[in-house]
Amino acid sequence: MDKILAFLLIFSTSYIYAQPPTGARPGGAGGFSTNGRFYGRIVDAKTNKGVDASSVQLIQIKTNPQTKEKTESILSGQLTKSNGDFSLENLPTNGEFKLKITAIGYVTLEKNVKFQPPYFDVDLGNIKLEQDAKQLEEIKIVASKPFMQMGVDRKIFNVEKNLVSTGQTATELMKNIPGVDVDIDGNVSLRNASPTIFVDGRPTNLSLDQIPSDAIQSVELITNPSAKYDASGGTSGIINIVLKKNRKAGYNGNLRAGIDTRAMPNIGGDLNVKQDKINVFVSSMFNKRKSIGTGQSIRDEFFSTPTIRYTQNNNPLNNGFFNFNRAGLDYFIDNRNTITIAGNFVQGKFNNTDLLSIQTDTLYTTGIKSIFSERNTDFKSNFKNYGSSIGFKHLFAKPGKELTADFNLNKSNNSNNGGFNTQYFDVNRIAKGSPINQAQEGKGSNTFYTAQVDYSNPLSAQSKIELGARVALRDFQSENLNYINGFPIYALNANYKFNDRVLAAYSTYSNVIGKKTNYQLGLRAESSKYNGRLLTNGNGFSNSYPLSLFPSVNLTHQISQSQDLQFSYARKINRPNFFQILPFIDYTDSLNINRGNPDLIPEFTNSLELNYQISMKGNNSLFFSGYFKQTDNLITRYQVKEASTVSSKDVLINTYINANSSRAYGLELTSRNPLTKWLETTTNLNVFNSSINSTNLQVDLNNSLWSFFGKINMNIKLPSNFTLQLTGDYRSKSILPQNSGGGGGRRGGGPMGGGGPWGGFAQTTAQGYVMPNYGFEFALRKDFLKEKRGSLTFSMNDMFKTKVYGAYSSSQYFTQTNTRRRDWQVLRVNFSYRFGKVDASLFKRKNTNSGADGMQEGMNLQQ
Repeated sequence: MDKILAFLLIFSTSYIYAQPPTGARPGGAGGFSTNGRFYGRIVDAKTNKGVDASSVQLIQIKTNPQTKEKTESILSGQLTKSNGDFSLENLPTNGEFKLKITAIGYVTLEKNVKFQPPYFDVDLGNIKLEQDAKQLEEIKIVASKPFMQMGVDRKIFNVEKNLVSTGQTATELMKNIPGVDVDIDGNVSLRNASPTIFVDGRPTNLSLDQIPSDAIQSVELITNPSAKYDASGGTSGIINIVLKKNRKAGYNGNLRAGIDTRAMPNIGGDLNVKQDKINVFVSSMFNKRKSIGTGQSIRDEFFSTPTIRYTQNNNPLNNGFFNFNRAGLDYFIDNRNTITIAGNFVQGKFNNTDLLSIQTDTLYTTGIKSIFSERNTDFKSNFKNYGSSIGFKHLFAKPGKELTADFNLNKSNNSNNGGFNTQYFDVNRIAKGSPINQAQEGKGSNTFYTAQVDYSNPLSAQSKIELGARVALRDFQSENLNYINGFPIYALNANYKFNDRVLAAYSTYSNVIGKKTNYQLGLRAESSKYNGRLLTNGNGFSNSYPLSLFPSVNLTHQISQSQDLQFSYARKINRPNFFQILPFIDYTDSLNINRGNPDLIPEFTNSLELNYQISMKGNNSLFFSGYFKQTDNLITRYQVKEASTVSSKDVLINTYINANSSRAYGLELTSRNPLTKWLETTTNLNVFNSSINSTNLQVDLNNSLWSFFGKINMNIKLPSNFTLQLTGDYRSKSILPQNSGGGGGRRGGGPMGGGGPWGGFAQTTAQGYVMPNYGFEFALRKDFLKEKRGSLTFSMNDMFKTKVYGAYSSSQYFTQTNTRRRDWQVLRVNFSYRFGKVDASLFKRKNTNSGADGMQEGMNLQQ
């Protein structure tokens, strides 16, 4: 078990630091500080064949000059290539060292090594490993990776063993990620702004509630991406979701099933088979969902006399299912060329119902006149998403030189039908007239193509250049038909299509200053173009955004072996999307009228970040991050008063505008603390100031507020193989997340369907704030069966029913308050069974004479 644990640890270390943007060593800047090198080959003692994917660790031994006590720390490490070769480079040439070698199926080997001046390039020759027959029998279930790890440019959260979100979706999983906030509508914010969501390093059409949490291996937070990443969108950075894929020789998998207190079941499984040149993986998940909510909205409109107050109370219900399927294979052509093919199919059907009670009070000086109404909402929606990707990787003979290329296609289809049934009542609750029936039929499609090429070439032992190019194309079409009391209302129809194109190229250069400081300079160029057309009248429009340059700078300085200082700067852009510029008034939901603004211009953000990381005894670590972001021409939601085109009264329209600017700065602390052998905590605290300057829209319209957001995760190991996980978070009063507007957008093809926000009026970023809220979740897991292959997990979200989402907006025309609650105290029970066997010759029963046996299995380390 210790051997496999060491293998997993070195695998995670190698993976995290396989592609540092500045060429840094793991967790530090000293990767090029010295010029020592140990290299050799790990071979089987009996066959003399290279041992693929052996874990090679170089341990530095230090002696305390006062106490004479010796301490050991891992200095470097990697997994061997397919022929058993390894090379540990850029090592300090002074000191004592020990080489520790572990591999699945072999006895661990340790040997002392050292440099003999002036020879600092030492060939250790063939190092022979003896087979361990007992270990080859079966996979042992071992301790998992730590929940949080620090990468050079990102924080990595290993969530595949997260208990609280078991059997749910990525939306619920994000609620347990330190530093990430998720509102009641599933909108994710990172440092109070909307990030870009990636899946396996690429943008996706999938929404978070279409990805099962059990399919996710890790979540990466890249808060200040370099020029290597997209400059468009996500002013707060990138959240990269890494899906599970295992490449151990032989086979392994997982079966899962569960149910919640609303009698909603889930079932799923994963299977991975690897033999010689082929690695096949498949995953499937079926999840039924029932989401229940309550809400109240109060809005006073005083843009006309007398003042009118709208009071809404509602109980939305969402019932349905989604099904996630994914499969693919890696084909290792030879030890330098790999092809990966993958595909996914996701589908879902949902029924959204709601009973909205509305009281309209006209506030006369002589009294109040009230009108009552009830609106029944019933919408059925379904979606299908098809995704495919093909990737190629070529490794040159020169170490570190490589070329990768990939193509991704993602297509979504959706449809919905239903409508609103509104009945008015007098003060005595007696129906007035016949109900008004508004019916809708809609469908749409969204196709997203991306192609990317990346090239990396070390120019010397200390410098490296990276080049890349990317093309992204999107085609979107939506059709919506509206009927009132059975008669078509063509003025309400919203039929349109558009396509957009983004072209990009980047280059980065990395080098070293002195012995402990390295740097990376990057430059990215991007341009884009929109073309749109209203299908109802044939009117077309287009927006072109010229070529823009986006520089980035990254500096990393190693203060000591346990302390690092990092600085980064990047320039980003957020271009208006199609819905934000569509010059069409959407009356689909009469309580939330929307219209785009074709005069919007892109917003540009300059982002600075200074990080300090320290590793302490007992695997304790602290990560401090100070950040500053300045955005000009901020795109934000805004409500304006205009005359209605379908009635004689004035109405408030939700639209988008460019505010002068926004500014966000703060200090974030992330701490990982194994306090005892049985208790580990991960804590995140973010204190920040957000401000929006909208004086170009309204005199003295400045929104500025100091806020904080905190989250703590506790893992407690109990006797008898029980594990308890507790999560709590608190968000103080804060400005609505920038670029989100608090929901209320046009109806899309997502599984939630329906119009407007979930239970109330839309909020506006430039004019509002979020009220404080907090909540707690827990999960309890029992491991049992042989080698802990079986697990039973009990989990509950919002366990004390404290999570209430409130928001407030105001302007010269209105004041508005929303309070909502959703899915409190839902208890879930999930069972999981893990299986597998390490067998490098799983399918070789008749022919075992191939000289290439075992030569390709290590290629996964290059992915």
